Amino acid sequence: MQDGFGRKIDYLRISVTDRCNFRCQYCMSEKMTFMPRSELLTLEEITLIAERFIGHGIRKIRLTGGEPLVRRDMKDVIQRLGRKVASGELEELTLTTNGSLLSDYAEHLAVHGMRRINVSMDTLDPARFAEITRGADVNIVLDGIRAASAAGIQVKINMVALRDFNEADLVPMAEYCADNGHDLTIIEAMPLGDVGADRKLAHISAEDFLAPLRDLYTLSSLSHSSAGPARYVSVEPLGLRLGMITPLSHNFCDDCNRLRLTTDGKIFMCLGHSAHVDLRAAIRKDGIASVDQLLQQALKLKPLRHDFNAQLEGSAKILERHMNVTGG
Repeated sequence: MQDGFGRKIDYLRISVTDRCNFRCQYCMSEKMTFMPRSELLTLEEITLIAERFIGHGIRKIRLTGGEPLVRRDMKDVIQRLGRKVASGELEELTLTTNGSLLSDYAEHLAVHGMRRINVSMDTLDPARFAEITRGADVNIVLDGIRAASAAGIQVKINMVALRDFNEADLVPMAEYCADNGHDLTIIEAMPLGDVGADRKLAHISAEDFLAPLRDLYTLSSLSHSSAGPARYVSVEPLGLRLGMITPLSHNFCDDCNRLRLTTDGKIFMCLGHSAHVDLRAAIRKDGIASVDQLLQQALKLKPLRHDFNAQLEGSAKILERHMNVTGG
């Protein structure tokens, strides 16, 4: 598949639920209203849509949320899509999770073809972790990471850069990742949804956020690339591979290869735009064959670039859609 700008599209992110057992302050408000379950895609719909997309050239799928592992039939979702990896139709099935349920899921993920996952963890400090997540326990996440590693799954830690909150946590996180064989990725906070805070106060560029690490270690560019938009550096002598996802300070849209399927069955061509096509409505009305036509429509709607900078500066409206609906 190619979009209107000639970019190859081979990566699909599926948000399987908008629900989460954390309430991270940059992601959602403290008292969130979640979708009625009837509006969420069913297990069968997720599987059928994924199969259709694989048939059109999708080679990598990431399951996201919300917290994907809180979905009641998530083991079935993983098992069904894992068969596509086993058959060779899908190159990779991965997951982004907050890690709180990994102790229960690690073996199941490994058995059904997951070789690597991303775990969102913004600090190792128990008090600050509880503050940013509104009450979660970092030790449960660390237990989950150990379980995933023991099951043979490669873990990458995602750390959102937050001004005046977790800059001091970067060095301990980098050293923890190096000691345990995990990659680390720093992600700039993105303006999505009303979370009851001023986005400008939270934003810090990845380059500025890395300053404490540069004071102690040497960072050198790497040619490594993944399915996502991260740029990588090595941190020596730690032996750490560190990625940077920089939607605001260093635009990566020219190489975008992704589509996003939301919890309620909409395809968004860009995280930073509201244009979409509604697959759920079409499927429930006209059947799975309707996906083919809508997919071509979606590719034509994919914009060249996102509007995050304009949104953060106030010259464009902050998108009302929260990250937990679209998928991280």
